[in-house]
Amino acid sequence: MKESEIRKLIKLVEESDISELEVSRWGKKVKICKYPSAVSPSVVSQESEEEGQTIILSPKQEQEKEQSETPQEQLHQIKSPMVGTFYRSPTPDAETYIKKGERVAVGQVVCIIEAMKIMNEIESDIEGTIVDIPVDNTAPVEYGQTLFLVKPD
Repeated sequence: MKESEIRKLIKLVEESDISELEVSRWGKKVKICKYPSAVSPSVVSQESEEEGQTIILSPKQEQEKEQSETPQEQLHQIKSPMVGTFYRSPTPDAETYIKKGERVAVGQVVCIIEAMKIMNEIESDIEGTIVDIPVDNTAPVEYGQTLFLVKPD
């Protein structure tokens, strides 16, 4: 979407009783929320590489986003090499391969991704400590989706 179109949508929301508007066009989304009059919204247009979305952020959201990204820039992402179903353990009754806060070694199995009835073991490509596991057990995952955030040694 062009910036001029986004500005028109913002004006539409400001001048109406609409408190929130979300528009999808050609694989891109714009979501606009009405803010209290004490805070004027600033327009921050950002193209997301993964989803091709345009996002409008308030000044507070923009600041929170910057703060949350700073530590993650130093983290390594173990990403899904395929589309499938994410499993944290080899069987439903077994212990998980790795937990948040545990150390991981290069080549250590961290999860399984089931694709076409084949169980594919995913190994760590870095040595460090697991900081976050943003995927739920048995959740579907996409190619390139972050499975683990690792703080390198």
